[in-house]
Amino acid sequence: MSNAKRKIRIVFMGTPEFSVTILNSIIENKYLVVGVITAPDKLAGRGRKLNQSAVKKYALKKGLKLLQPINLKNEEFQKELKTLKATLQIVVAFRMLPKSVWSIPKYGTFNLHASLLPAYRGAAPINWAIINGETKTGVTTFFIDDKIDTGEIILQKEIKILPDENAGNIHNKLMYLGAKLVCKTILEIKNNTIKTKAQPKIKNKIAPKIYSETCKLNFNNNLESIYNKVRGLSPYPVAWTTINNDKETIKVKIYTAKKEFIEHTNSIGKIITTKKELKIATKDGYLIITELKVSGKRKMDIISFLNGFTFHKNAFVH
Repeated sequence: MSNAKRKIRIVFMGTPEFSVTILNSIIENKYLVVGVITAPDKLAGRGRKLNQSAVKKYALKKGLKLLQPINLKNEEFQKELKTLKATLQIVVAFRMLPKSVWSIPKYGTFNLHASLLPAYRGAAPINWAIINGETKTGVTTFFIDDKIDTGEIILQKEIKILPDENAGNIHNKLMYLGAKLVCKTILEIKNNTIKTKAQPKIKNKIAPKIYSETCKLNFNNNLESIYNKVRGLSPYPVAWTTINNDKETIKVKIYTAKKEFIEHTNSIGKIITTKKELKIATKDGYLIITELKVSGKRKMDIISFLNGFTFHKNAFVH
């Protein structure tokens, strides 16, 4: 294998804030970014204003060449992409690419994924790792192939998931860890010192897209799994439940909670409150709510919430 330095011309593809941190790190490390591809602007909010992606805002600020294709298979888009003469494409939190796009650059197209592949392939790896009670996760760079998150692994870096960390904490840690790993991956590709390995063909936990119904808590589960679901969905998209308070039914989002393992005789879902505490009975203890949001209200700490809300003595969740 020749160790001659390669000429690196990068096209970067991404959409959210997570991607911006990686792109910024690439630029700060003096790599040449010849183009940025991000999602088309979307109508959002009550005023239905066009909303630009975080990556678009950053690219405009930096004066980078920007493309926003609706269809990645569009011939005009692909023709324009080829004129950028990229030798390497980097994908971070974007969408699945057709082969006609990922096969363009001389040195390939690699992706940064927020898990230790082959575990947690899919759209929501950070959330699912915490929901499933994992004690470690990490980031992986891999060359894209024609399936989702299955290509040859380039580099990986692992971190611990602490018992009280939520998806937001881990997201931020992996974002900065991922930025370093991407730059290290580029350097190895540039120096032609890269060594890849095939992903093991084993059955792994997956990380499918999360929908509102996915976020509903089931208080028939054990306390540990309920607690893990709360932190795995916080601060976004947030776990929720419905409270029956006499004749009123209320949807409540639960942002933070604690767990209390204790034997008790209360029925599952029973709500117990004091002036400073709200807890919900599970089969092996109580989920103690510390921060929540009721539909139509702002997010509140539990003491502020209890100051203005009265629970019926037979209130329960279902």
